[in-house]
Amino acid sequence: MALKIPTPHINAKAGDFAKTVLMPGDPLRAKYIAETYLTDYRQVNSVRGILGYTGFYKGKPVSVMASGMGMPSISIYAHELFEGYGVENIIRVGTAGALNKDLKIGDIVVGMGASTNSAIPKEYGLSGVAPIADYTLLNTLCSEAAAQNKKVTVGNLFSSDLFYGSDPDFANKWGRAGVLAVEMEAAALYLKAALLNKRALAVCTISDSLVTGETTSAEQRQTAFNDMMILALETAKKLN
Repeated sequence: MALKIPTPHINAKAGDFAKTVLMPGDPLRAKYIAETYLTDYRQVNSVRGILGYTGFYKGKPVSVMASGMGMPSISIYAHELFEGYGVENIIRVGTAGALNKDLKIGDIVVGMGASTNSAIPKEYGLSGVAPIADYTLLNTLCSEAAAQNKKVTVGNLFSSDLFYGSDPDFANKWGRAGVLAVEMEAAALYLKAALLNKRALAVCTISDSLVTGETTSAEQRQTAFNDMMILALETAKKLN
């Protein structure tokens, strides 16, 4: 059922959001994307400091809004964007910690699926569900990466409810099962999109490695993040 707008957490007006929204976790990263890549952009949301903007990327309307941290937070914003503002596509652009020894700092991973330890699927009566990305978004982004000669690694992510976990064997166990990296939002986003017949994709830059202990410098993060953002924006430009 459609939500009345403004919604409880978004104070935008009808028509303020484009059909495709990029969602970083950090509000300041949303601001950076708008200022760096969009033309004629305007701020459309500021509730609770969650900044949202709509502008144009190479002539195509695109929005960007933060999701906050974790699956409960992205579930709220995705639901309100999908059901209140008619958004059709959400592309998460974030960071992840490598669980695969072959992934290096700055590599881009694309979540074909997202395993999780969250109780959110259980709350929908779907405790055994395997949340997956939308194929159209996945294929479009991977085709764009190939056209740009940019390497992306496609596979399973792990969406965790815990940032500070207590399992010392976590990285080894999940890495051995072929999971590429750990983050905190994709599974809930994929499930929400599926339940509402919408499309979602998570694209993440490796910011640290749980295998090697490596971390990023500010310069490394910015360069790698820019590559990921351009891929996401070019994908958004190609969507109907």
